[in-house]
Amino acid sequence: MRHSRGIATGAAIAATALALTALPSLAGAVTSSPTGTSTKTAAGTTLTADALRAAEEMPAGALKAMQRDFGITAEQARERVANEYRAGEIAPALAEDLADSFAGAWTTGDTSTLTVATTDASEASAITAQGARAKVVEHGMDELKAAKAALDRAAEKNATTAAPVWYVDVKTNSVVVRASDTAEARAFAEAAGADTDLVRVVKSDEQPRPLYDLRGGDAYYINGSGRCSVGFPVTKGSQQGFVTAGHCGTRGSSTTGYNRAAQGTFQGSSFPGNDYAWVAANSNWTATPYVKTSSGSVRVAGSTQATVGASVCRSGSTTGWHCGTIQQHNTSVTYPEGTITGVTRTTVCAEPGDSGGSYISGSQAQGVTSGGSGNCRTGGTTYYQPVNEILSAYGLTLKR
Repeated sequence: MRHSRGIATGAAIAATALALTALPSLAGAVTSSPTGTSTKTAAGTTLTADALRAAEEMPAGALKAMQRDFGITAEQARERVANEYRAGEIAPALAEDLADSFAGAWTTGDTSTLTVATTDASEASAITAQGARAKVVEHGMDELKAAKAALDRAAEKNATTAAPVWYVDVKTNSVVVRASDTAEARAFAEAAGADTDLVRVVKSDEQPRPLYDLRGGDAYYINGSGRCSVGFPVTKGSQQGFVTAGHCGTRGSSTTGYNRAAQGTFQGSSFPGNDYAWVAANSNWTATPYVKTSSGSVRVAGSTQATVGASVCRSGSTTGWHCGTIQQHNTSVTYPEGTITGVTRTTVCAEPGDSGGSYISGSQAQGVTSGGSGNCRTGGTTYYQPVNEILSAYGLTLKR
């Protein structure tokens, strides 16, 4: 399908039930408290029922990821989650009770011990009575938030990439500015009118950027106007991008993504004769092995060509996900712009803006939408450019 022009898509809690002691074993015997609001392990640790439930009902994927990324056992992961849940119950209640003297809260270690900061030393006993550690500091949370807000206002008018990150750091009782140029960061803070006694500049090479995924079937825009669809994300060495239809853009044409964020540039395009192209994406975009469907995504496992008569489904930014069958391979079709050869004819419907989108049979990539007739209300015939030819022509590797 030819891409369309200018189409927009689019309470306070009982201290005995919350003592922040470590959880030796969630697998031990559990005894309900008389009130039913807390439980005890065989080791005598007191837990709220909700904290215990949060640990025991962890999704398997999350449990495995915690084991991998923290280097801990499954039992340690559950212990950590239970204690973090309990900390999440205590901290807000203490913040409300401490009011102006509250200066933040954080957990540490695999057992997630809770520390609560206060500017009033007389409040320490109230904090420890709730099972948390108390830390007396100089500045309250309201002070810290005010300093950060000053930086936020200044950034609206005079943002600097030399100081791209700032935040309230409760552990150091300060507002931290991370910067590649510390002098410029200090000047930024002074110009913002922030209390410099509260601001701490830290040398950093961090350069944050937005992160977007490339996914088959998503919309992209060409030179700020016409719209097509991503075929399949690919790589060429370390360069990431996607394949699509050649009639969507010529070499050098710029693209923006489904979110209108700058995305990439056409590196090659062939039309007519063929109808294929590939776009190299900028570093904000990451190639993924997925094609969008009406109920989630399908993971691409390869690009083995399906036989005539096989089912095939298409994803596009105008009409979404539709399926049909492969009728013939190696078809020639003439458009007003000229003839293209070697495309595959299908009974799948498509409409303008679906161009370049993904055709997939099971988990195997098949091609990108070229053109056709009819529509998705009354039915139609479409043609796709086989993906393996595109990969070969440009030396690309399918993301899978």
